[in-house]
Amino acid sequence: MMKAMTEDRTTLRWAELAEAIRSAREARGLSQVDLAQLADISEGSVQNLESGKARNRMPQTLAKIEPHLGWAAGSGRAILDGGEPTPATAEAPDDAAAAEGALRRKLPLRIVDELESDDPLLDSTVIQLPGADGARMTVVVHGRPDATPEQIQEALLAWRQAERKLRRLPDGEGDEPQAANGS
Repeated sequence: MMKAMTEDRTTLRWAELAEAIRSAREARGLSQVDLAQLADISEGSVQNLESGKARNRMPQTLAKIEPHLGWAAGSGRAILDGGEPTPATAEAPDDAAAAEGALRRKLPLRIVDELESDDPLLDSTVIQLPGADGARMTVVVHGRPDATPEQIQEALLAWRQAERKLRRLPDGEGDEPQAANGS
């Protein structure tokens, strides 16, 4: 009897998680396809998460969709534990000031100016450069400040397509390395 009650509660929690994902996705105006593209997972993975089917282990795709739902990392687990998702938050003021100072010391002024713009931050990623012994490229994507939610979603989808291309660029013949300052 106790095992059946535990199984019922587990099934209910997975259903609650599925509903929370669906609600958060719809509140952001995203289709399942949109969310899948933003999180770089398959549409079937989103459908599975929204099915409410109880699982024995946490799907890896859950962590990939959390930021696109406006949730902090671990929010899916919190729902399964009977809690609520935690909204993604900005850094604490002291942390932000320290980070700003570090950026100003490490980055070229034109990059700092762009990062400090009032344009909304849509996404960012770090791409490891193949065969470059740990070298990587950081990309920050800004949107227009007056963009509608639909325009933001279009920009994010365009970015995802561009990101896929960046990650799959073929090696160029005769490419010469550039100096670290871009000149």
